[in-house]
Amino acid sequence: MSLPDDSIVRSVLDGDINAFSALVERHQNYVARIVTGHVPYDRVGEVSHDAFVNAYKGLSTYKGGDKFANWLSRIAVRCCYDYWREQYRGRDFTVELSDDSAAFMDRVMADTAMTSFSDAARRTEAKEVLEWAMAQLSPEDRMVTTLTALEEKSVAEAAELLGWSKVNVKVRALRARRKLRGILEKGGFSEVQYE
Repeated sequence: MSLPDDSIVRSVLDGDINAFSALVERHQNYVARIVTGHVPYDRVGEVSHDAFVNAYKGLSTYKGGDKFANWLSRIAVRCCYDYWREQYRGRDFTVELSDDSAAFMDRVMADTAMTSFSDAARRTEAKEVLEWAMAQLSPEDRMVTTLTALEEKSVAEAAELLGWSKVNVKVRALRARRKLRGILEKGGFSEVQYE
């Protein structure tokens, strides 16, 4: 029978640092699933590792009572947020669409029929357009949009995961949707109905 997470945490805090590997083994797939939804696939391992490093460093802040997995998920989401903040800080490039995506945008703009964005979103090109637009958002806007709009988390869930107040999540989510709409319209998607 395996020890509960709280017991393992106590062992680590009491000096048995090797016991932490049991927590990593137990929760690595859970953390990877969270991270996979927020960062590029080739960075999942790196950001997941960062989440466990941060969890180890902050283990003394875990108070028990709350499930360890919930505590760890907040750390994982914040590591994703940190990843995008770092990407945003270091960017000195202009994101350009591939020829296929540009052609797709031209088709959408030229199409006078009542084709909705949700129909177009089923195409591979639409996914690239969304990624292009999301890449232009700040890390804060990207994370709040991903959590509230794409993952359909409640304001309370997003606030808990990000460590923000509910009011801050509501305000940032509204502003982020407006920014995303502006980016898409500027890119030629004037027919996009977002919200």
